[in-house]
Parts: sequence; structure tokens; C-alpha cells
Amino acid sequence: MDTRKKIAPIINRVASGNESFVLTRRGEAVAALVSMKELERLQGIENHFDIEDARKAKNEHGEPVPWEELKKELEL
Repeated sequence: MDTRKKIAPIINRVASGNESFVLTRRGEAVAALVSMKELERLQGIENHFDIEDARKAKNEHGEPVPWEELKKELEL
């Protein structure tokens, strides 16, 4: 059977927002299928925490760290 035909019902169940699925490889969770609504909700939560972390960092006292030094420290 064509893979597209096999996965279409699963995608429809996820898209309706009723279900999510965890994909595994050798018994280990490696990815998840979630609705776009759920993904947007998760991204919103992540953005909220990022903004809060940025506000806290902005209010910290101390010497500024040069960008080049920070990139080196973070191995970017």
C-alpha cells in the first residue's frame, strides 16, 4: 500500500486537533506529530519564557560581555 494512503488517516486525526502521535525508533521516542494549533501553542509558551529570560538578563548587573567572546564561549 502507498505510504501516503497509510499516513493520511493519521494526519487527519492530528489535524483535527484530537490526537498527537509519538514516533519511535528502536523503542526510543524521536519525534511527534501534533496539530498546527498545538505547535503554535507550544511555540507561544517557548517565546514567553525566552522573553522572560531576556528581561531577567537585561536587569542583571555586571560587565557587558563582548559578542565575539560570547560566541566563542557558546561555540557558535
